[in-house]
Amino acid sequence: QVHLVESGGASVDAGQSLRLTCIASEYTYCMAWFRQGPGKEREGVAAMDSDGRTSYADFVKGRFTVVRDNAKNTLYLQMTNLAPEDAAMYYCAAGLLWGLDSPSYSYWGQGTQVTVSS
Repeated sequence: QVHLVESGGASVDAGQSLRLTCIASEYTYCMAWFRQGPGKEREGVAAMDSDGRTSYADFVKGRFTVVRDNAKNTLYLQMTNLAPEDAAMYYCAAGLLWGLDSPSYSYWGQGTQVTVSS
């Protein structure tokens, strides 16, 4: 059982930046960020495997960057130029398959809330 703990969520104004952190209890091949806004379905944001291969949702390309520290079993999500539509609960996930499909991930954190004010 892999435990994931997210942190870094906060309330910010539009245009500001945040960095989310996810610490895993052990190594997993792929780690990813998902988010779920109010009344919306969960959607993939960014993923990275242990070899550094990344995948980004179209709506965050150029604004969000995923970084992984394999030595620390930690995944970061650097978010810049945040917009109100980015407000959501952000979840960290880990699993054996690379990509942004949530069924690919076996382990999930509890989430960290991001609020963006216009």
